[in-house]
Amino acid sequence: MSSASSTKPHVLVFPYPAQGHMIPLIDLTHQLVSRGLTVTVLVTPKNLPLLDPLLASSSSQNPNPNPIETLVLPFPPHPSIPAGIENVKDLPIPYFSAMMCALGQLHDPLLRWFTSHPNPPVAIISDMFLGWTHRLATQLGIQRLIFSASGAFALSIVDALWERMPKRDDPQDQDQVFAFPQVPNSPKYPWWQLSTVYRSYVEGNPDSEFIRDGYKSNRASWGLVVNSFTELERVYLQHLKEELGFDRVWAVGPLLPPDRVTVDVDKDDESRPTDIRGGSSAVSLDHIKLWLDACAEDHEVVYVCFGSQAVLTNHQMEAVASGLEKSGVRFVWSVKGPTKGHVEGDYGAVPAGFENRTAGRGLVIRGWAPQVFILSHRAVGTFLTHCGWNSVLESVVAGVPMLAWPRGADQFCNATLLVDQLKVGVRVCEGARTVPDSDELARVLAESVSGDWAERARAAGLREAARQAIKEGGSSVNELDRLVCQLCALEIPASSNLQSMRNGN
Repeated sequence: MSSASSTKPHVLVFPYPAQGHMIPLIDLTHQLVSRGLTVTVLVTPKNLPLLDPLLASSSSQNPNPNPIETLVLPFPPHPSIPAGIENVKDLPIPYFSAMMCALGQLHDPLLRWFTSHPNPPVAIISDMFLGWTHRLATQLGIQRLIFSASGAFALSIVDALWERMPKRDDPQDQDQVFAFPQVPNSPKYPWWQLSTVYRSYVEGNPDSEFIRDGYKSNRASWGLVVNSFTELERVYLQHLKEELGFDRVWAVGPLLPPDRVTVDVDKDDESRPTDIRGGSSAVSLDHIKLWLDACAEDHEVVYVCFGSQAVLTNHQMEAVASGLEKSGVRFVWSVKGPTKGHVEGDYGAVPAGFENRTAGRGLVIRGWAPQVFILSHRAVGTFLTHCGWNSVLESVVAGVPMLAWPRGADQFCNATLLVDQLKVGVRVCEGARTVPDSDELARVLAESVSGDWAERARAAGLREAARQAIKEGGSSVNELDRLVCQLCALEIPASSNLQSMRNGN
């Protein structure tokens, strides 16, 4: 049977409900739809509003009627996830594993949807945390593609962990170093810097084994889509192709909001920010723009943000505030407040009086910040970041060097890439519980906005490579076109299980 009544296929996109995972996959969906594909996006009810910008952009820019459909399935209950929570942004980081297991319960409802659909998808593109969807695709006789919200280097480390399952000699030793000689440049990391999900694995535990099976299913999947670009991670992309045994690895990044993709990438764009994909802010978008426009010098502002997931302890908040205050730099600080599971009163509090003492040179934003816009503004010179991959790519595209404070997940790998290999940043702290020295932080902050900081020139060169990649004829645009071409060649075989199930056999 043909994949669809038209020449373009129907694809199911299934994001993992974390801001750093959903946003780039939504941006990829926009790229697929703009190339004529029909896409159904699977979400649970409380994540549906995150699709609003995508749906609005698609309806206004795409000539095809209804190029995007939504499939909203009830969120499956899980004993570790409080009722009413459907996105890990509302939970501390250790809940990632529980969310992965909860979503596995969508297998049967999704199977029923496929078998009843008049024009079912020929492929599933799902997050790397949803490895069980490979089993579903195999049942249906269709292909599953992994979407990696991490870069190729970090993904290489995670793949090596789950493939080789290294263990500590002493279960209490957090500092035992693990080497990865099979990965290019032979990186090494202490146990405490390895993947939180991997470190939480308990042999024989049903949830742990479910997660392990999911990672092994990633290796068996048909293809891999990575939010990166060839010029940034060429050696690691090639490594993944060799490890997986095929060349269906597409580096399609940096994935950006539709309004940033459509601007001339050879020019800076400081128009009114429209990137509200992650939620609302306590500071209006216009106010942020006016504040930045009022800065007299280019590159004089330090932007501080630790992502949509991390919440600093109050001791860390005090150290960051003290460093900013002592440094004398102008700054924008995006602050995430505590979520369920954090001890009330111990996290995310801006020190009393700080905003008054830094009035005029500092702007504190509580809640979501339009990060793509902020980083692209001429006034911003440095980014104090947790090194989440989306933040890394957004900073690279803007040409802004980074002050790295990796805290968990893939962030230590990302810091290795940025600081040790690409040399577009420096480390200022490491770890989710570490409190930086405020005097040393102040010194680095002040130095980072000086005119002769070497990292800035290297960041400018990387920016040019990123922008060339997403221009017409660039490596990532070509990879996107190659991905769509291969998706268009897919069909649902007449002998597939899906056809049998639809026919009632």
